[in-house]
Amino acid sequence: MPEEQNKEVVKSADNNKLCAILSYLLIGVVWYFVDDKIKKNEFAKFHVKQAIILLIASVIANVVLALIPILGWMLIPVLNLAVLVLAVIGIINAINNEKKELPYIGQYANKLKF
Repeated sequence: MPEEQNKEVVKSADNNKLCAILSYLLIGVVWYFVDDKIKKNEFAKFHVKQAIILLIASVIANVVLALIPILGWMLIPVLNLAVLVLAVIGIINAINNEKKELPYIGQYANKLKF
């Protein structure tokens, strides 16, 4: 009996970590809101919030740059590269079981309430 409980705990921890990793690819964000077990995990919740803030900042910045002729349009690829770098940083943090905020924007994730 204890062996089955051990396997369930390991499986749950693996699912939480996988959700945290996938949140930066948006799959984990959807998974988080669908699965009640993962909603209770603080590690997955932290990374989902970081990923949502990254998404919001990316969309806002892309819209603003798209409205600025020529210079803004030239900066969009640079912005998207920065978003990719931040997503990779978040994925690496999730893989390493670390709850580190993303540089520059991670502090705003604490304002999300769910």
